[in-house]
Amino acid sequence: MKPLDFSPMRVIAGEAKGQPLKVPRSVRPVTDLVRGAIFSMLDSLAQGGGRVLDLFAGSGALGIEALSRGAGWADFVEHDPRNCSVIKENLERTGLKERAHVYCSSTKRALTFLEGYDAVFLDPPYSLATLDTLVKEVAVSPCLKPGSVLVVAHSSRRPLGDSYDGVGRLKERRHGDTTVSIYKKEVAS
Repeated sequence: MKPLDFSPMRVIAGEAKGQPLKVPRSVRPVTDLVRGAIFSMLDSLAQGGGRVLDLFAGSGALGIEALSRGAGWADFVEHDPRNCSVIKENLERTGLKERAHVYCSSTKRALTFLEGYDAVFLDPPYSLATLDTLVKEVAVSPCLKPGSVLVVAHSSRRPLGDSYDGVGRLKERRHGDTTVSIYKKEVAS
């Protein structure tokens, strides 16, 4: 098996600010600029803290950033065992491992047993042809509870819909080839 090659990244704010993160070169991480924009958008919506889920976690950068900024718990889902090890190492290095769990699992499988998050981060490969279907699956999964937000980082060349099965878009921002779409699960009246 070929050894992993790493690129540098860091936590940009909160209790672990400045801590370096390992990022396998096989992963397209959300840049510092885009991560900063995501959390700025969430702050403006008064969405933070609580339990978060990082799907297609890669290096764990989004979930770790959420923990650093005050989330109480984060679950990470990543299918590649080598990347799962990197996420665990990053959690150890940042001192956040006591508030997290890494599931080395497919996203599809994880959507069947994980539930009740305040925020779900979805950052799949840009080449994923079934992104619309995946967003629909997350929208109807028990991962989202009423009032939860779904943050999707996707290619600007693959626009997403305004709503998916009870999840409506609140904000969308483009940063180069990355678009961040934030959705909110409807609260039953």
